[in-house]
Amino acid sequence: MSEKKSVYRIFSINPGSTSTKVAVFDNTKLVASKTDRYEKSELAKFNRILDQSEFRLNQIISWLDEQGIALESIDAFVGRGGILKPMESGVYEVNDTMLADLHVGRAALHASALGGIFAYELGRKYSKPAYIVDPVVVDERPMIAKVSGIPGTERGCVFHALNQRSVAHHYAEEHGKKYEDCCLLVAHLGGGITVGAHKYGKIVDVNDAIDGEGPFTPERCGSIQVDKIVELCFSGKYSKSDVMAFASKSGGLSALLNTTDCIEVEKRIEGGDEYAKLVYEAMIYNVAKQIGAMAAVLEGKAEAIILTGGLAYSKMITEKLKSMVSFIAPVEVYPGENELLALAEGALRAIRGEEKVKVY
Repeated sequence: MSEKKSVYRIFSINPGSTSTKVAVFDNTKLVASKTDRYEKSELAKFNRILDQSEFRLNQIISWLDEQGIALESIDAFVGRGGILKPMESGVYEVNDTMLADLHVGRAALHASALGGIFAYELGRKYSKPAYIVDPVVVDERPMIAKVSGIPGTERGCVFHALNQRSVAHHYAEEHGKKYEDCCLLVAHLGGGITVGAHKYGKIVDVNDAIDGEGPFTPERCGSIQVDKIVELCFSGKYSKSDVMAFASKSGGLSALLNTTDCIEVEKRIEGGDEYAKLVYEAMIYNVAKQIGAMAAVLEGKAEAIILTGGLAYSKMITEKLKSMVSFIAPVEVYPGENELLALAEGALRAIRGEEKVKVY
């Protein structure tokens, strides 16, 4: 951007499978936000996620008009990036190559692809920059972290990169440091749980969130012996989609306690449900083990352990984790996952020249 300003207006776009979340920020100050939620029947008329583009974008534009926010006043558009090719963390301009990839393959199967597509379309129309920030496919691991014991099969790396890196930046700023000068362990606790080893500006190892590696979670089965999975696959009781569902959406608390609502689980525990207590504590126990594993990746140099995500609001979870892992490093809690703000912060760093924009 040629014009230097003290305040930049940024529009963040975060499409999900059944919602579109948007927000307008002046720098990092929230101006307005909106969440459009859709019934499954409302989306069923579209054959593909990409076919929803016009429907969702028109709702966004109508809302901005209702708020009296002119699209011409936006200095930068930023969206979730979708499941693209593996890339380094950071801020990326949405270029023609990225746009093509967002329209095809695995990326086009997830609604987050629409974030980058909308940012590109609006940015091109109003001659403003369009970005994505820290998509779920960030992969900065050295080769030693990718090798598995099966020929031709690498360990995957799909995780909560946006929120992990955002809270790491916040930690660094609050302690008078740069993120690039820190060694941190960041545990994102939500429907999926990931623990990342952040070493001097790069996330050098992390468990894969999308297919159940690491701790079991409210939705995912977590790591388990291969023979157990093989037995399930050949038992005749489950289809391929059934087994995959254990990994991604119907394992963990969902399978064991028939709920993914941790507030409900904690109420059961307070009411004396011993089995719920055992399962819940086992989940926390496995998160602590994952933090310990990533502490080894940082060779004992972690200066802090950060707990974030929706489950970080739970005192039961955070206090138990503190008791188990605080010997490694001090534990700090940054609850929630304000992805719209994280997107805006990334775009702001880019347009201020504080972070170099990368090319996909």
